[in-house]
Amino acid sequence: MIPDLGKYAGTVLSAYGSSIVLLVALVALSIRRGRKVRAEMEQVEQRMSRNG
Repeated sequence: MIPDLGKYAGTVLSAYGSSIVLLVALVALSIRRGRKVRAEMEQVEQRMSRNG
């Protein structure tokens, strides 16, 4: 299942690992930012409806 990477196994696997960690971090940060922006937008909409 896993190909024989020879002497480059450590380098290749660490590159895969780093890529996965970075992708997970980007997705988590995007979700967190999206929730924050959505909450801010709801606050603005509530203020606009009260003042409107």
